[in-house]
Amino acid sequence: MNDTTHKLVDLCGHLREAVLPSLGQHAARDHAGIAVGGDVTFGIDELAEKLLVQHMRDDLPAWAFYSEDGGLQGALDPELILIVDPIDGTRPAAAGFEMACVSIAAVPPLAAPRMGDVVAGVVQEIKGGDLFVAEKGAGFWMSRPSGTDIPFLPTERTDLESLFWTLGFRGRPAVILASVLEELIDVSSVGGAAFDLGSATYSVTRVLTGQLDAYVDIGPAIIEAHPWAEAEFRRVGRGNVLCNAPYDLAAVHILCKEAGVPIGDAAGRSLDDKPVLGSDAEYQLACIVAGNKVLQDGLIEVVQRGIRDLRTP
Repeated sequence: MNDTTHKLVDLCGHLREAVLPSLGQHAARDHAGIAVGGDVTFGIDELAEKLLVQHMRDDLPAWAFYSEDGGLQGALDPELILIVDPIDGTRPAAAGFEMACVSIAAVPPLAAPRMGDVVAGVVQEIKGGDLFVAEKGAGFWMSRPSGTDIPFLPTERTDLESLFWTLGFRGRPAVILASVLEELIDVSSVGGAAFDLGSATYSVTRVLTGQLDAYVDIGPAIIEAHPWAEAEFRRVGRGNVLCNAPYDLAAVHILCKEAGVPIGDAAGRSLDDKPVLGSDAEYQLACIVAGNKVLQDGLIEVVQRGIRDLRTP
């Protein structure tokens, strides 16, 4: 693990320690404002953001950082740029559940850095402390707080009927999303299971551990194919489109790439060229992650059929 990655792990740990006592507390659910991408900022988010700003100012003053709540901050001529989601899974965290993580990725100070430029990524589960680390070209590590390795067990399953999968649901219009995913929801309803876990990073890391077979979040692909649907996304999002932003996926993207786990958009295309510094609708990403390529191809086929067949209400 190189020095940059050590600093990311250290920052993850500090953010986790600050948030941990607030998990499940009623004050964590207080609305504190609106993030740069338009999502609601909760009290627990505000706590984490304050610590992030302080840590960057005191310990990493030569670096810049982009966060969910504050946008781009820090050094004006940075040595490195971090893409940080201090709490990915704010709502599970506020409820005291385990499906919440700190997510940090690092990119060189390019004029317009892309997902493929990420050089390191760290995800840490807030409640349990499990740690997931990747360095570009150097592999990945998964470990418990005790230091023992977490087994890497991506599924070998390829049939959809027994699929254990999770989807991005919060902030998406329910009828439209269910219509597009109807076939997948129905086929896996009895022999498998569909979950809404409320955290992209938690969901994707569970594909690495084999607890889940796949993660499917395809809101931007629906809007791209059916522009009329954007108004419905904005209705549910209180004027904003609230799908996955780069800060949700930058760290797990490099984890999947280094692990050899398939990750791409709703058509299977690479996310490497997607910008990482931004959070509004034009930056948001559709994403399908699966434990193996055959399963990913099957999911893409079903999702594309659902998008194609969506009809204007």
